[in-house]
Amino acid sequence: MSDKVILSIDQGTTSSRAVVLSQSGQALSIAQKELTQHYPESGWVEHDPVDIWQDTLSMCRQALKRVPNVEIVGIGITNQRETTILWNRHTGKTIYPAIVWQDRRTADFYDALKSQGHEEMIHARTGLLLDAYFSAGKIKWILDNVAGARAAAEAGDLAFGTVDSWLIWNLTGGTVHATDATNASRTSLFNISTNAWDETLLRLFDIPAAILPEVKECADDFGMTEISLFGTEIPIAGVAGDQHAAAFGQACFQVGMMKSTYGTGCFALVNTGVQQVQSTNRLISTIAYRLNGETVYALEGSIFMAGAIMQWLRDGLNMVRDTSETEALALAADPDNEVVLVPAFTGLGAPHWRPEARAAIMGLTRNAGKAEIAHAA
Repeated sequence: MSDKVILSIDQGTTSSRAVVLSQSGQALSIAQKELTQHYPESGWVEHDPVDIWQDTLSMCRQALKRVPNVEIVGIGITNQRETTILWNRHTGKTIYPAIVWQDRRTADFYDALKSQGHEEMIHARTGLLLDAYFSAGKIKWILDNVAGARAAAEAGDLAFGTVDSWLIWNLTGGTVHATDATNASRTSLFNISTNAWDETLLRLFDIPAAILPEVKECADDFGMTEISLFGTEIPIAGVAGDQHAAAFGQACFQVGMMKSTYGTGCFALVNTGVQQVQSTNRLISTIAYRLNGETVYALEGSIFMAGAIMQWLRDGLNMVRDTSETEALALAADPDNEVVLVPAFTGLGAPHWRPEARAAIMGLTRNAGKAEIAHAA
């Protein structure tokens, strides 16, 4: 009899990973591939949606190949949030690269919304603040800047999704267009009190409802995989944005329990229970998870760049050949050094929310070098 396993997909900002898990939660196999980043203009960050899909599929197959003779009873997906993809419903082809959550091209648009006095209303409905971080502005930008996009959207020919939706669409052979409540809550279009897309917000951002995915609970029926992908149909049974999945994985089930994740960025989530808490310090309120008809909320603080700085040391400054070398380099720094790095490569997140901010290295002296910069990073 074959052992029953779960295939876990973790599609992140900097890599795509697949993990085969036993029913007791033991990792039996892991496959991971770094995702190529594209920076076409200052403040812009893009991914190739085809890379996202093909890398994810390749890692799933690679991880499964290492554990033959198993029965995959379900797939779970966690993903980088807010990253925005639009594709043609009939061909499955995207109409523009994925605009990544770190992208700041819509900052002026959000500043205009603030000056018009919309932030309080948006915060009350979505828990979010007006910032280029979230998906709605990215959707609007694509509709306004890609030839024919708005007409196609209004005709019902386009689909929008965050990365989870894009993966579900491809895994199911284009038969399921869905997302979960945690990912929906990051769009600035989803009312986290009513658990529904908000018509007032759709009008404000000028986004046709026809492009939106169905919103499901985190543990739900997201369809079956196309048989050609893995040789059998597999149910997609769970979806959550990466930071929400991390809080769930760390068993933050009680009010006041908190997790902090250091990945591409740094994100702290604290469980606030079934009641939303409105921060007075410019944190955002978000859906922690939704299960069995009950929504649990969280407060979140977001720092946009953390671990991704190691890639910059490698690719931007050519200080190391591999990011794993940064630890030894940092440990070699002068213990009395006062070098500080402010990681505002794509603006500042909570509590400042300053999209125009940029990174800075301060405290440099003549004896400061690679080690001191690595230590600051």
